[in-house]
Amino acid sequence: FLVLGILTADLASGIVHWGADTWGSVDMPFIGRNFLRPFREHHIDPTSITRHDFIETNGDNFAVTVPYLFYMAHKFTYWNETDIRRIYNFEVYMFLLAIFVSMTNQFHKWSHTYFGLPSFIVFFQNYHVILPRKHHRLHHVVPHDTYFCITTGWLNWPLEMIKFWPWLESIVEKYTGAKPRSDDFAWAQKTEKVHCY
Repeated sequence: FLVLGILTADLASGIVHWGADTWGSVDMPFIGRNFLRPFREHHIDPTSITRHDFIETNGDNFAVTVPYLFYMAHKFTYWNETDIRRIYNFEVYMFLLAIFVSMTNQFHKWSHTYFGLPSFIVFFQNYHVILPRKHHRLHHVVPHDTYFCITTGWLNWPLEMIKFWPWLESIVEKYTGAKPRSDDFAWAQKTEKVHCY
């Protein structure tokens, strides 16, 4: 269940990251400013995440897991023992998934932190238990169209081998007409103007 929870969290992180990096514009109402912009800014200043406190880094991911964890607590409190046994394995998987979803942005932050990490975190990175620094650097090469999974990064290589992201992009483009990363050039021009002044 542990490995399945990690793999699911890694895939989910990749899909969210890919979606935010690839589609839409930072000028879109609400979503652009609140969701897409932080992803695009992260490409320009990758170490900005290291200046965020724990809540700013992890709050959104923790919030996503809370409703299901409350529901899980309700089941374990009020359901009878027979029903709990029937769902127990699934709930263990969901609990582990919630832990790794909650910690994804922290693992990502540590992959951009080059000084002052506790030795056990560096050990986990070196042995690819969590997202390693060198591994994640591959995503930060323009045009940022690869290695999207940021929980552990375990799925990055297999997904690249099967050309998962280009395949997904071709499907979205075929049915919507939207071009992947079409906002990147406009976004780069805006940020260059800001940095020129």
